[in-house]
Amino acid sequence: MDKKIETYIKKIEPQIKDLLKKANTGGHDVAHFKRTMNTALYISSKEGGDQLVIAIAAYLHDIHRLMQQIDNRYVKPSESLPLVEQILHKSSINLSKKEIDKILFAISHHEDYNWDGNNVDDLNTLIIQDADNLDAIGAIGIARAFKYAGVNNQVMYDESIPLEDFKGYEEKVKDVSTIHFFNNKLIKLGNNMNTKTAKTLADKRVNFVKAYIKEFLAEWHANYED
Repeated sequence: MDKKIETYIKKIEPQIKDLLKKANTGGHDVAHFKRTMNTALYISSKEGGDQLVIAIAAYLHDIHRLMQQIDNRYVKPSESLPLVEQILHKSSINLSKKEIDKILFAISHHEDYNWDGNNVDDLNTLIIQDADNLDAIGAIGIARAFKYAGVNNQVMYDESIPLEDFKGYEEKVKDVSTIHFFNNKLIKLGNNMNTKTAKTLADKRVNFVKAYIKEFLAEWHANYED
């Protein structure tokens, strides 16, 4: 990581940790912020974009999730922008207005998915979106999902509801089981990456999740035949 970016993140981090003391975040913690940032920087090294903007926006992309936990209500990414600006100001980092505007734009629109009909053509934003979704897939994605399930009292698996009952991801899948969530959302994220680099990374992670689901169900049903 560029030394300038590293210095800026170190200045921002204490404020994030203060917010996390107030929020029961499940999988949205400082480790997620850092992984998303590092993955975004890797994608950027292959695809382009403004690395400074990408790093800071990726690190702060889920401030709305913390606000959501603290306020116990749904919070849109755009609602977090005043707090993001406050964090940047208090961190005393030397950013131009143009850079701040780009950071705020990326944060505000990183959940505007093309598959929902919200077309975003800003490369910085698309890279952050890819990095965020990649952190939901693979070994880390599995761990995060079970952590979230534990915090929210979600069962691992409900065998009374076949996985194939759900043809597409819906919010209610979250209330069924974690394995349904894997099958109906996580393995489909790989088809919705924006960049070539992210698609390559996603393929490996999706295959890992599919293998995990297969092994989980075999163990759950004591199906030990080859």
